[in-house]
Amino acid sequence: MKNTIPRSEHPRPDRQRENWLCLNGLWDFEIDNAKNGIYRQYYLRPSLEKKILVPFCPESKLSGVGETDFMNAVWYRRNFDIPESMTGKRIILHIDACDYETNVYINGKYAGNHLGGYTPFEFDITDLIVAECNYITLYVQDDIRSTRQISGKQSHSLDSYGCFYTRTTGIWQSVWLEAVPDAYIKDYRVYPNISDPSVTLSVRTSRESVGAELKVAAFFDGKAVGEASAVINSCETAVTVNLSEKHLWKVGEGNLYTLKFTLAKDSQTDEMSGYFGLREVALTKEGLKINGETVFGRFVLDQGFYPDGIYTAPTDEALIFDIEASMQCGFNGARLHQKVFEPRFLYHADRLGYMVWAECGNWGLDHTDPDNIYNFLPEWLEEVERDFSHPSVIGWCPFNETWDIDGRRQSNKMIDLVYMATKSVDNTRPIITNSGSFPVIRTDAHDVHDYEQDADKFSEYYSQIKDGIIQDPLYRTYKNRQKYDKNLPVFVSEYGGIKWALNKDASAWGYGKDVKSEYEFFERLRGLTDVMLSNPYIFGFCYTQLYDVEQEQNGLLTYDREFKFSKEKFYAVFSKKAVIENN
Repeated sequence: MKNTIPRSEHPRPDRQRENWLCLNGLWDFEIDNAKNGIYRQYYLRPSLEKKILVPFCPESKLSGVGETDFMNAVWYRRNFDIPESMTGKRIILHIDACDYETNVYINGKYAGNHLGGYTPFEFDITDLIVAECNYITLYVQDDIRSTRQISGKQSHSLDSYGCFYTRTTGIWQSVWLEAVPDAYIKDYRVYPNISDPSVTLSVRTSRESVGAELKVAAFFDGKAVGEASAVINSCETAVTVNLSEKHLWKVGEGNLYTLKFTLAKDSQTDEMSGYFGLREVALTKEGLKINGETVFGRFVLDQGFYPDGIYTAPTDEALIFDIEASMQCGFNGARLHQKVFEPRFLYHADRLGYMVWAECGNWGLDHTDPDNIYNFLPEWLEEVERDFSHPSVIGWCPFNETWDIDGRRQSNKMIDLVYMATKSVDNTRPIITNSGSFPVIRTDAHDVHDYEQDADKFSEYYSQIKDGIIQDPLYRTYKNRQKYDKNLPVFVSEYGGIKWALNKDASAWGYGKDVKSEYEFFERLRGLTDVMLSNPYIFGFCYTQLYDVEQEQNGLLTYDREFKFSKEKFYAVFSKKAVIENN
């Protein structure tokens, strides 16, 4: 296997330093289904049995392993040297996503543990490294059948089926090192004010930074447009930068300001770059508002799967392609479905003015057991924290379709607690607490999924929204259980799913009766979509889906990202003016 360095671009454009080292590439790898490696001290071994190309998961073709059976535990190992530019600095190890429970060892010594398959974690490994010939070892356990961990659309059966696909085990996002001084910037939050205009930055710094001077400069198109400074007296400091120029982040127009942070103490200086968008979002009874103006949400379901990389895009260009293909079809955003997408996807969404509803891959978790809040909430809040400052993220969705399990109902106590916790962390965005499922006490919108394929019936079902009754599939089946508040806006966040399989695979599936021709496909697509565009009580739709995923072939593109029909025809359907925009 060739030792190339895939996905070598900086994984976090929102918090970037020049002094960093990508650890992607060829690693040693070994499957440990018996989970004996800890007892046999694999973290001390000079090598492992196989090779794997990180950051691709072992189930993927790109990894070079291609093992799609269940793997209870796996090991990773690689050697690394600290570049001369990093000597004398603190060395931070970043692992951007590793599914599911990860133990990290540096030179055979324990560095730390992380629980969760979708969110990043980091460790200061300065005291564990040596002058040369260092090595890192990871021990990763993964059991998606436990009902105690979230797994999204990963199949709980041996093979893929229905809307469940190939699993992901272990590392699936970049691994990298970063060199910082003792006093350094850890992270920051963006609070834009479009009226002034200004931006308040809540900057988090290391404990050693107390007494340091922080300077922040903002730029637009390379021109300085504001600066501010502060003395660090705690580990979180707020600074407000007044802006001399106002450039709003808009749908389809991702105006981004760049930021330069400088933290100086004694003879050491930490420099980090970032960016922000001047954007405010609200969800009211009248609809979705970006910077106070009503925007009809034309979303598409994006599941973030790739035929050769599974959870991991083969290239940065592949991330860009999916966003641009969606926009070419007439969409202005996406539901990032049952998966936490990598930060570079959000970066491209930010700069292209592409809205996203960020979601958690909650499937796999037994949501009828309130004790599972301990397995869900920390990882969910890590996602909210990671993505807080992305202007493209216009809303949160922690749960999707929490159906009854063996006669047990969802734990509304747990779900409502997640809503409250999310609001306490981020009150700047709306929350759809439980997409397309049974009602909860707290939510900011009614979110329904409806795969009715008859446009006339579809229209009849949603003509009664004005009376506070939504004739969606749940109401039609569970009238005594499903309730609606007529003061909340309505989002049809899944519809369509019209099957059109180019390869005529017998296992391919979609929703409803198969269409027989391109004409029939577009007649159905246009009829269903027009129902929502013409309804003043619906603030947005989400079509299922952008591209096929394995056996689920109801995408507008194939799994290999080939348009099934003319993208101009798709654009004509989805970009049509909505009545809510006319109002």
